[in-house]
Amino acid sequence: MISFYPGPSKVYPQIKEFMAEAYDSGILSVNHRSPEFVDVSKKTIQLLRDKLNIPNEFTIFFTSSATECWEIIGQSFIDLYSFHLYNGAFGEKWMEYRKKLMPNASGLGFNPQKTIGINKLKQIINPGLICLTQNETSNATQVKNKTIKKIRKQFSDSLICVDATSSLAGIELEWRNADIWYASVQKCFGLPAGLAVMICSKRAVEKALEINNNQHYNSLPFLIEKMKDFQTTYTPNVLNIYLLMKVMEMVPKIDKVHNKIKSRALEMNKFLIKNGYSPLIQNANVRSYTVLGVKDTPERIAQIKKGAKQQGLLLGNGYGNWKSNTFRIANFPAITKEEFEQLKDFLSKYSKS
Repeated sequence: MISFYPGPSKVYPQIKEFMAEAYDSGILSVNHRSPEFVDVSKKTIQLLRDKLNIPNEFTIFFTSSATECWEIIGQSFIDLYSFHLYNGAFGEKWMEYRKKLMPNASGLGFNPQKTIGINKLKQIINPGLICLTQNETSNATQVKNKTIKKIRKQFSDSLICVDATSSLAGIELEWRNADIWYASVQKCFGLPAGLAVMICSKRAVEKALEINNNQHYNSLPFLIEKMKDFQTTYTPNVLNIYLLMKVMEMVPKIDKVHNKIKSRALEMNKFLIKNGYSPLIQNANVRSYTVLGVKDTPERIAQIKKGAKQQGLLLGNGYGNWKSNTFRIANFPAITKEEFEQLKDFLSKYSKS
């Protein structure tokens, strides 16, 4: 089965070999405070910097999931008023989770067919945190670097927090446009679920230490303290960190990956439209490069997904408000050109043109 599900999605085929290598190396049996683990952690972090162009002044942390990052950010900056910009289910869920910690958290929903209206943001008064989802998996949209840069300029005193779960390691991100970035690894990293990375600017680290809300075990100040020695607060997913190290050794630098992913997204959308499919997002300027959405009647969507599965192709279900009348296609680096050609051959059979 070839998985085009937008997370968890297809892992790199080399993962099988890397898992055996991890077992044989003995790393799976060592203490997470040991020099052996620290060496793996240190090397993995350096590879992330090198391959993703992460500036040296940013600190990289390992967590268990992007959802856990909601909690870490929420509790570590619990006294800061947060404002959330969202156009889909995951951005809204992040806001609702934050409200459970800080009821005065608020947000602005915007149309997924449009870019964020920067002028509308003038109503926001001194938020401590601006939170947004760079790639909204539920509806196959993205917020481009230039828009995040405008938000950074307008809210220069705020910490900008970005959920990049469906794009980090798939497209180039301009790190200095925000202070906190995070992503799980089961998408563009091509790894099994159970690990996430969180990337924090010097300013975010300094603010966390200034607030020093160290009341919960997995607080950002405690993460910072442990990462000075390339360690984690709790026993981490050592296997997945090792696999992340091996994948980062293997993949090209992010500019090459970005060009491949963007080119394939544009080509795939062109193919879909030519064959009578309707993109969920009509505005090409806000379409995601890493997740593609197709809209149709519930009956036809069900028929296409069933036929795909019979051909060994797993399409992603729709999500939230689009659950029954869309399917989604992951355009992640681990999926090969040949596998996309198989998908095109299949979809051609259901062409409306």
